Amino acid sequence: MKIIDGAESFFMRGGEAGVLLVHGFTGLPAELFLLGEFLNKSGFTVICPRLAGHGTHERDLVRTEKDDWFNSVIDAYSILSGVCKKIFVVGHSMGGILALKLATIKKIDRLATLAAPIFVSGDMHLEQLPPQEMCKDLYSVRPHRKLLDVPPAANKVYGKMPLVSVHELLNLISEVRELLPQIKVPILIMHGEEDHTADLKSANYIAENVNSEILKVVKIPECGHLLPLTEKRDFVFAEVGNFFSEKF
Repeated sequence: MKIIDGAESFFMRGGEAGVLLVHGFTGLPAELFLLGEFLNKSGFTVICPRLAGHGTHERDLVRTEKDDWFNSVIDAYSILSGVCKKIFVVGHSMGGILALKLATIKKIDRLATLAAPIFVSGDMHLEQLPPQEMCKDLYSVRPHRKLLDVPPAANKVYGKMPLVSVHELLNLISEVRELLPQIKVPILIMHGEEDHTADLKSANYIAENVNSEILKVVKIPECGHLLPLTEKRDFVFAEVGNFFSEKF
């Protein structure tokens, strides 16, 4: 299947400290390109993989499972660890969930989650989701994204969500929720107070269940789910950059 123009993985060579960026469910690397540029200009080497089944067509997503998405992250980690001495990870939305899982099996120096959905907002009406075995060929239509002042491909996310893939996402979240006590890496947890996709209580839950000695929670007023793309993204970028650069 043809990759959407601008949806490719990207790599930005910098110093010996590397940052792995992980995009969200039905999203694509372009959503994190501006954050990647910011971190690269700050001296970091940056990699952002296109997760399996993403950035092409919804039919490709249907053919993938949560382990396929995670394997995409593992591949990128392996590349980055080959050229960098320190590895930092930033995950947005489902990417935050994948980043948390990565921290349980790989050496990570610091971790930042942006709107990671340990709990999905009630506005998503998951109570109406049919059982997984009944979701074949069922989709939920999403409104067209029309964000301004962002990479063009950031508005080209899938217009439909395969419901069988939504179940895979929920299975991933359940898996990682149980793994949180294994996480000891320094962690920055950021969440918008007006997030109608990932419930705000997700931030507190992560903070209360990881075993990180160094932990910072930042809740952003009047900010929704798309932290790397909103008008408050400069604040988000600065918080991430400072957390990765700070000496503990």
